[in-house]
Amino acid sequence: MIYHLFEYLQQFDIPGARLMNYLSFRAMLASVTAMLISLIVGKKLIDFLRVKQIGETIRDLGLEGQLQKKGTPTMGGVIIILAILISALLFCNLRNIYALLLIITTVWCGAMGFTDDYIKVFKHNKEGMSERMKLVLQIALGFVIGLTVCYSPDIVVREKVADTSVYISQESTDVNVNSERVITSGRYKTEDVVKSTKTTIPFVKDHEFDYKVLSPFKGKWGWYTKWAIYVLMIILVITACSNGANLTDGMDGLSAGTSAIVGVVIGILA
Repeated sequence: MIYHLFEYLQQFDIPGARLMNYLSFRAMLASVTAMLISLIVGKKLIDFLRVKQIGETIRDLGLEGQLQKKGTPTMGGVIIILAILISALLFCNLRNIYALLLIITTVWCGAMGFTDDYIKVFKHNKEGMSERMKLVLQIALGFVIGLTVCYSPDIVVREKVADTSVYISQESTDVNVNSERVITSGRYKTEDVVKSTKTTIPFVKDHEFDYKVLSPFKGKWGWYTKWAIYVLMIILVITACSNGANLTDGMDGLSAGTSAIVGVVIGILA
């Protein structure tokens, strides 16, 4: 919202209004805002959960030391959700399809986690939300994101495209020298934005893997098949990551530590 406010103020030539155009500046502000929200809201929320005795209900998994988690304040994910959402809404370009998808994913998965904890704490059902319902909601989210990636014209990749264009240059008027010479403008032209099923992963050539190689068909059916495979992979990744975080949280107390490591790495890459 602040981003769009500053975008509007630029027409009045207000000094400093263009700072919000820099991703690095907005990323720094978002990071500081998220940290402050975590510190201020987090302590108060944890104290509130302890006072209300809103703690973990332990399932007997036969693990050593698992009962040590009993009474640990639950619903602490609300702190993370608030920090992410408020920072994103304040400093993101809300017309950016990538930002919107990340916000939708955060709210969707956060709502699932909140519902699961609510059932455990207030409905006194230690099983929480059923596994089937969780899986259905995760697959639905993956399906929504996959179709958006497939059909949105704003979700593209940049590829270097071979340049076949040439131009004629008046090089010399000397009779012994050809007055016209064909000069190519380079091996590659400016990067083109294209719809693609490529993804960036390590240990493959150029760190790029195109899911179309998994399609047994060519032509029209090949196009449909490669995108179907791509959407299925998106669903698989979202479901696997969501369940992986949930299992880590359930087995080892809190997933904040591992999530922090992942968050730092993603932040550096971004």
